[in-house]
Amino acid sequence: MLLYRHRFVVRFRDCDPLGHVNHAVYLTYFEQARFMLWRAQLGFVVQSAGGRLDTSRPGFILARAEVDYKAQARYGDELEVRLRLDGIGRTSFTYSYDLMDAAADRLVAAARTVLVLFDYGTQKPVPIDADLRARLATPMET
Repeated sequence: MLLYRHRFVVRFRDCDPLGHVNHAVYLTYFEQARFMLWRAQLGFVVQSAGGRLDTSRPGFILARAEVDYKAQARYGDELEVRLRLDGIGRTSFTYSYDLMDAAADRLVAAARTVLVLFDYGTQKPVPIDADLRARLATPMET
C-alpha cells in the first residue's frame, strides 16, 4: 500500500566526482521520506533533553536496508520517493521504496528497510501495539 510520496531536487553535495549521486546518499533520501511520513502520521519530532536524544521512550531503529540501483541520478534532477508499507510484525515493520526520476517517470533505485520498535533503556525490541500499528498503516497526503 502506497503511504507517502516525497519529492526533492538532487543537491550538488549529493554527487560524487563523476557527477552522479553517490550510492550512500540514496539511504539518506529514503530516511528523509520516512521522517516526513512519521511527522505526518505520528507527529514525530526528535525530542532532546539537554542536547541529547530522549531515550526514555521507545523509538525506531533501522535493522536492515537493501538497495538495488537501476539508473543514475545527477545534480538538479527532481526525484520522488514512493514509500509503501509491506508488512508489520510483532516488533518490526518493513517499508519498500521506489526512487523515481520525476521528469522521466523512470525507476532510479528500489529499496527495502526493516525497522524495529526499540526500548533504549532495556536495549530490546518491544511489541507494536494496535494504535501504533494502525497509525503506521495510514496513508498520508504529500
